[in-house]
Amino acid sequence: MSLKQKTVNGLFWSFIDNFSNLGMQFLIGIILARILSPREFGLIGMLTVFIAISQTFIDSGFSSALIRKKECTSNDYSTVFFFNLAVSICCYLILVVFSGFISSFFEEPQLKLMLQILGLGLIFNSFGIIQRTILVRSVNFKLQTKVSLIASFGSGIIAITMALRGFGVWSLVALTLSRYFINSLFLWIWSKWKPTLIFCKQSFHELFGFGSKLLLSSLIDTTYRNIYYLIIGKYFSAADLGYYTRADQFQSIPSANLNSVIGRVSYPILSSIQDDIPRLRENFRKLIRSTMLITFVLMIGMAAVAHSMVVTLIGEKWQPAVIYLQMLCFVGMFYPLHAINLNMLQVQGRSDLFLRLEIIKKLFAIPIILIGILCGIKTMIVGMFVNTLIAYYLNSYWSGKLIGYSFRQQLNDIFPSFIIAMVVGGGVFALTFTGMNSLVWLFLLQLLTGMLLTIGICEALRFEDYLYLKNILLEKILK
Repeated sequence: MSLKQKTVNGLFWSFIDNFSNLGMQFLIGIILARILSPREFGLIGMLTVFIAISQTFIDSGFSSALIRKKECTSNDYSTVFFFNLAVSICCYLILVVFSGFISSFFEEPQLKLMLQILGLGLIFNSFGIIQRTILVRSVNFKLQTKVSLIASFGSGIIAITMALRGFGVWSLVALTLSRYFINSLFLWIWSKWKPTLIFCKQSFHELFGFGSKLLLSSLIDTTYRNIYYLIIGKYFSAADLGYYTRADQFQSIPSANLNSVIGRVSYPILSSIQDDIPRLRENFRKLIRSTMLITFVLMIGMAAVAHSMVVTLIGEKWQPAVIYLQMLCFVGMFYPLHAINLNMLQVQGRSDLFLRLEIIKKLFAIPIILIGILCGIKTMIVGMFVNTLIAYYLNSYWSGKLIGYSFRQQLNDIFPSFIIAMVVGGGVFALTFTGMNSLVWLFLLQLLTGMLLTIGICEALRFEDYLYLKNILLEKILK
């Protein structure tokens, strides 16, 4: 299979995996949002940062180190598996010990038991990390798609049933816990790899040499991305956090999932040609241009339909989340750019530079967090937008320096896509002023208009990035 075929096939199945799985989770989230209150979503949001940081410790950068390594042995996989499992147990015990303090910090007594139960998901998830890593290494997302769909459907049924029977926030705990368990269970059933009782010190030191810097980088980034949940949960109400988490979850549908799709496919593909700089640069450029056309259109489009979408899908009680969603869309549209540029640093083996950049970028975030505490959530989101622009400049400057693709060249490549997205978004948002009484029909009209405008403008301009994506899609469908 050629590099292009491998890339297209990987992107196709990764896209199907993420967005079919996402569609399932999105539908489940809508149903739960209609049954449960913003406060209950806020309570689960208070624990997000602790689970996310624990998960980062468990992986410790080993997955990336295994993916980048040209030849991996059974010793490598088994060593990392037992390390992941041991760290997950340690993290769970630490969460149990500090659950009372965390509960007191937020002044929410029920968080103690919630964290003790939810933390079990860390152990469940650790059982499937190596299986997922092996599938990513081989750019095999077809099996992951089957597993994740089964896990999302099964956990969704459990959570919705519990919510209808009055279990409240515990239905959200069950949603996460059961998804981790089902996912790992089916990865074990269908994966050919099984661990052997080996822990190789040589493998550990080799992989940790690269992964340790990524661990620190991931800890900094994960803490930054989730610290806002902690700040809002502490200094504002649980309902306010509920509105913010729901808005963040909506915007992450295109941004974080595109980030995941592109990141997990591009990293092993680009790693395979890491020594051929001209070829690496050309593939990197195509990846950025095509990704950002999709990202800009989806994110700006979501900001334009935010009001009709939120009220239509989850009801009037969630209306305060609309403004947060609109603002977060402009923050989130840069996430895939960050991921692609940071992947290039890893591909080139510069985990040291990766770490230094993360420290520098997050130092800029400290005043933003303090301003948010003093001035409110909206001001904090504006600060997040400024910080993401600074972060993009730093990431693209250094990744471009490694392969001869400068920040200015990147901007020139993605700017036309941004202009097209703004025109489409403006046209879609203008429909808000038509005076339609039904927000449901307005939402559907906005979606149809956005799709037709995007296709119409790109076809009329014979826009290169659109034609590239169109040809790939047609080629895949015809096969």
